[in-house]
Amino acid sequence: MTRREVGPRSKDIVARERRFQAPGSQSFALQSGLAMARGAGSTLYDEDGHEYIDFIAGIGVGSVGHCHPHYVETLKRQVERLTFGSFTTETRARFLELLASVTPAGLTRIQMFSGGAEAVEAALRLAKAATGKSEVVGFWGGFHGKTGGVLPLLGSEFKHHLGPFMPGRYVSPYADCYRCPLRLRYPDCGIACAEFVRDVIRYQTGGEIGAILVEPIQGTAGNVVPPEGFLRALEAIARDHGALLIVDEMLTGFGRTGAMWGAEHDGVIPDVMTVGKGAGGGFPLAGVISTEALTASKPWSNPSASSSSYGGNPLAAAAGLAALEIILKEDLVTNAERVGKVMLSRLLALKEKYRCVGEVRGRGLMLGIELVRDRTTKEPLAKSVTHALYQECLRRGLVAMTYAPSIRINPPLVIREEQALAGLAILDEALGVVTREHGLE
Repeated sequence: MTRREVGPRSKDIVARERRFQAPGSQSFALQSGLAMARGAGSTLYDEDGHEYIDFIAGIGVGSVGHCHPHYVETLKRQVERLTFGSFTTETRARFLELLASVTPAGLTRIQMFSGGAEAVEAALRLAKAATGKSEVVGFWGGFHGKTGGVLPLLGSEFKHHLGPFMPGRYVSPYADCYRCPLRLRYPDCGIACAEFVRDVIRYQTGGEIGAILVEPIQGTAGNVVPPEGFLRALEAIARDHGALLIVDEMLTGFGRTGAMWGAEHDGVIPDVMTVGKGAGGGFPLAGVISTEALTASKPWSNPSASSSSYGGNPLAAAAGLAALEIILKEDLVTNAERVGKVMLSRLLALKEKYRCVGEVRGRGLMLGIELVRDRTTKEPLAKSVTHALYQECLRRGLVAMTYAPSIRINPPLVIREEQALAGLAILDEALGVVTREHGLE
């Protein structure tokens, strides 16, 4: 495949931006050194005219791909009419009606926000209002945003040196069967990590658990898929403690896993869902979805108590409506399931080909790969190697989150099988180069 380097226009634009941009931007953008000019479907084009298959989709936000004609036309119409404010609009009414028609049974009350952390914090406030209890249990590997109310629920080293943290937040081992934190083996373990939550509540909390917060598939941890029954077990624990089960569907929602909602795979209807990312097709849009009874809880239901100046603004509502219309009209949920199965099969072949591929996993178009130094010890591959892999993919025309040992593959839901396989062929070639150069054959 043709190799290319970062072109002069990208270098110039990136240099200009970095003179003023504060540090801390997303890793894939920083390491690429690219300035993107435009996109179409599942393809990106940089300022020098180089073409890339997009396996990142803005970390799952690009559900309907880049510049879908219906999406573009809907936003163009809206921007000519009304762009801000909290007044009711025809567009927002239509969006809420359509969204409520595809949510799990009973979850028909929706409040909109502009970001994921904002929505999750609102969900936690709802749990406090509904139960009168403020303690929350999350999970190792979990990610729900970077604001103060959810930062202590991050289950990783990311939060080191960012404390002190809000009290009443606890984390328990997630069902990561490849790296089981309890050193057990599924299914003989009986999903012990779920039962461990009971011990966390018994021995670490003040006995005032208002919510259990969980991702159906953990995205930031590497698209980790828990075994069947994990969510159902958590649902039972929440019931036993008079707590709400909050399922964070930021990444898994709107068809990414091959079902409209990630919790469907375990037959669970949560008390509360938080949604975002793919909800707006790239426009900042997030939401809390729950029942009429729960959302009537005071003080959450008081005027202005659960609202946001940007949440559900006319442009956001238009983006959400357009994205959901495309997802339904083009049956992108089925496309995610079908293309995802093809990709998973091809990734399993890479596991047979490269000994540094320790595990392949995923559902729909939410796929993960564990790169390891040794399959027995499961020691993660050094980041110097994965950074090299990222660059080799870029040089061949693939943008994918291959810069870390836990690779996440989240292409737009509109991707077709031919393009998906072309992207995996690039990954295959890049892996071949890196394994040879780093003595990993």
